Amino acid sequence: QVQLVESGGGLVQAGDSLRLSCAVSGLILSSHDMGWFRQAPGKEREGVSIITASGGNPYYIDSVKGRFAASRDIGKNTLYLQMYSLKPEDTAVYYCAARSSSIYDLRDPRSYKYWGQGTQVTVSS
Repeated sequence: QVQLVESGGGLVQAGDSLRLSCAVSGLILSSHDMGWFRQAPGKEREGVSIITASGGNPYYIDSVKGRFAASRDIGKNTLYLQMYSLKPEDTAVYYCAARSSSIYDLRDPRSYKYWGQGTQVTVSS
């Protein structure tokens, strides 16, 4: 049984930092594309950062480039998202997700089969 469990969200002020974790069981990180997605109220879910199965430089959505850093620990089977200089517009529920290799766009949430329950990040101004 595959499980993805996010943690680390919370209420912070603008300019603060947070680190999200996603503990994964039932699948191997190095065999799956792993993504961080977020969804704000009234908005579509968007891909924030993606690490492909092969590793390498993660993808970042333009709005978080230079502020967020995604990583994975293969030994711990855990995905991380370090967030710096948080802004109110980063407020959303953050999800981690996994998919097997696919021809579909990495950023398309519809191509991800496994999802965590989400963790709320709220940034006050």
